Amino acid sequence: MVDPTTQELLRLNQKLLDCIAEADWKTYADLCDPSLTCFEPEAVGQLVEGLEFHEFYFKLGGANAPHHTTMASPHVRIMGEAAIVSYVRLNQRVSADGAPSTRAVEETRVWQRRLGVWKHVHFHRSMPTP
Repeated sequence: MVDPTTQELLRLNQKLLDCIAEADWKTYADLCDPSLTCFEPEAVGQLVEGLEFHEFYFKLGGANAPHHTTMASPHVRIMGEAAIVSYVRLNQRVSADGAPSTRAVEETRVWQRRLGVWKHVHFHRSMPTP
């Protein structure tokens, strides 16, 4: 049986992934700490700090075609008031010509509980190794 804190973190993380796919900036900003940091392919090797970098992509809009995001084999490690959620993120989409496709990325997301509320504070995303 999965403990309630792990369940809460998995639910929050899925909510985060869903709002990213839907370009729901309000939900994303609510879930993230304003000082969020990350390493991700779009940052071309640079550590990104804050939300401004991410907001640019949200303004481009979400997926217009049918899509689905899955956390494959998630692992949660809780360390007091911090937690790490690691998984392979599977993004399923349908192209304009109707062809389905799946893209995989490896993600590690760090959450911190402050005053009883979990906030997303850091992530690292990379392409899977062959």
